[in-house]
Amino acid sequence: MRLIASPILRNVVTIQLSRSRRLQPKVHEGRLNAEGFRFAIVASRWNEFITGRLVEGALDALERLGVNEGSVSIYRVPGAFEIPLLAKRLAQSRRFDAIICVGTIIRGQTPHFDYIANEVARGISQAGLESGVPVVFGIVTADTVDQAIDRAGVKLGNKGFEAGMTAVELANLYKQAFES
Repeated sequence: MRLIASPILRNVVTIQLSRSRRLQPKVHEGRLNAEGFRFAIVASRWNEFITGRLVEGALDALERLGVNEGSVSIYRVPGAFEIPLLAKRLAQSRRFDAIICVGTIIRGQTPHFDYIANEVARGISQAGLESGVPVVFGIVTADTVDQAIDRAGVKLGNKGFEAGMTAVELANLYKQAFES
């Protein structure tokens, strides 16, 4: 161990450990393997022409990562506002290792968008926090239909696919961290 002066802050001394004695923490990351896990997809019917692409993206991710046949259930709700409560109940049921929430909220000419988007985001987060089960946010919020279409697989990737990947990674990480 040796003491050296900080190049950024005057009158500050930092301790520099040699590489051989440097702390090497154990890093935990979830694998991208869906085999043996169960997933629920909660999807809104509102803006179906976009949300349908998100569902297909999530299914594509799960299939590519090896999900077992019969291990995915899709639940449809009328709109995005209804997603959090069903996601929470599904997570609390412990029948699934992760819940994937997908939907589309497009800004209109009233503040309705802000209320819905904020409550959906808060509710999905709360569902995961209260249940201890990964509840993944795959909701597209956009100012225009074109932006929403782009986020559902045309130009900017597919947020449903990303949510599916995240769900698999978190299911693996939770199993490693809490069941080992």
